[in-house]
Amino acid sequence: MDRAQGIPAPAARLIAVDADSAGQRLDNFLIRHLKGVPKTHVYRIIRSGEVRINKGRASADTRVAEGDSVRLPPVRISEKVAEKAAHPAPAREFPQLLEDEHVLAIDKPAGVAVHGGSGVSFGVIEQLRQARPEAKFLELVHRLDRETSGILLVAKKRSALTGLQDQFRERETGKTYLALVQGSWPANKKVIDTPLHKYLLPDGERRVRVTTPEDPDGMRSVTLVKVRSHLAARPLQGLPAMSLLEVTIKTGRTHQIRVHLSSQGHGIVGDDKYGDFDLNRRVQKHGLKRMFLHAWRLQFKHPASGERVELHAELPAELASFVA
Repeated sequence: MDRAQGIPAPAARLIAVDADSAGQRLDNFLIRHLKGVPKTHVYRIIRSGEVRINKGRASADTRVAEGDSVRLPPVRISEKVAEKAAHPAPAREFPQLLEDEHVLAIDKPAGVAVHGGSGVSFGVIEQLRQARPEAKFLELVHRLDRETSGILLVAKKRSALTGLQDQFRERETGKTYLALVQGSWPANKKVIDTPLHKYLLPDGERRVRVTTPEDPDGMRSVTLVKVRSHLAARPLQGLPAMSLLEVTIKTGRTHQIRVHLSSQGHGIVGDDKYGDFDLNRRVQKHGLKRMFLHAWRLQFKHPASGERVELHAELPAELASFVA
């Protein structure tokens, strides 16, 4: 076989829809089960009638029900995907803040992506799935930047995923971060309500900038800031005054905290995209080798009981020691 054509799956197979998948659209159900298969091909096999639910044809927006039998035809996957399947992510567990049958909350370390993609072969979710082969359902509820540490929620049931994502979308959660910024943040500067605009650099890397309310592509973004403490300048070490902030986001935009704080002239210490590069080099010499942004507190309603949950992830050692 021509290597460029890919590697065929052995045969058609039948998958029984379980309770966690009940109510999903057929296209989303297939995308989850046919990992590595292009979405265009998923829609093609649905339209052609090769996918069957209980032996009958179905459309992409058909909702699967518990107990349904879904026929998946043999599909080709690329050699890259086959290679990835043959060498999966290393199994890894992460420090737990909460776990029950509905949700898992972990304290994500800095330097670990939440999922694979964009040059990263695997992330937290792939490692968790490898560590828990018996788990039928593990999905990210939200995301954190790779260099941000702190609280990350993973749903263990589809009902929990949709319920928690609804809370995030409706801004019913409380998300507060700890950020160390350069300079002395003014105590009266408590709200940043400035739209953000996403764009791409010539090399395709994603960036965000503040914009005006008139920008049709601007997204309203609201950040609340409270000063926790001021760090005095250390002239002998070449370090300026800094401020440790509690930052609560009311909207969850890409790079929102980083861009909002930088736009006020107080970039996050260690931020290699929006911070002060000269200061970043200096703090590295004093032991801070990452961005000082940590998802510290998260409040939400439990997806099953409805009770209010408040989680805390204290500063990791490399951040706590720098401000001590």
